[in-house]
Amino acid sequence: MRVGEKGLSLIKKFEGWYSKPYLDPIGIPTIGYGFTYYLPSRKKVTMQDKALTLQEGELMLKEVLKGYEGDVLRLVKKPLTQNQFDALVSFTYNLGGYNLSKSTLLKKVNINPNDPAIAGEFVKWNRAGGAVLKGLTRRREAERDLYFSK
Repeated sequence: MRVGEKGLSLIKKFEGWYSKPYLDPIGIPTIGYGFTYYLPSRKKVTMQDKALTLQEGELMLKEVLKGYEGDVLRLVKKPLTQNQFDALVSFTYNLGGYNLSKSTLLKKVNINPNDPAIAGEFVKWNRAGGAVLKGLTRRREAERDLYFSK
């Protein structure tokens, strides 16, 4: 299973596109669609890095997404709809496979992917550096809405 257009659009919307390095809300050097490292080298982004073209960014996004898609496929033990998969890939893209693996969200998905209580689990993940961020709250709400959309 691969992330679909709805998931890709959600990721792009919330990550935004930045051709030049910038510091994310908690001070991590980031570039492109929220990249903190480059593939295949896994070299971390620095503030001195050269700008990316949009074409380079699109190629990087496709490569980076493969890892997060793999995390979701490996960790989720129940069949998912495309929208459920897309929402979980977006969540994992933003928070990482480790956080998904330790989450109550994943536990509930693996019991019953259609459990309405899953909705409340998305929005718990709206903090960065200990602070609630409005952008993360909006993103988690969008992921929740995508997860439960038909």
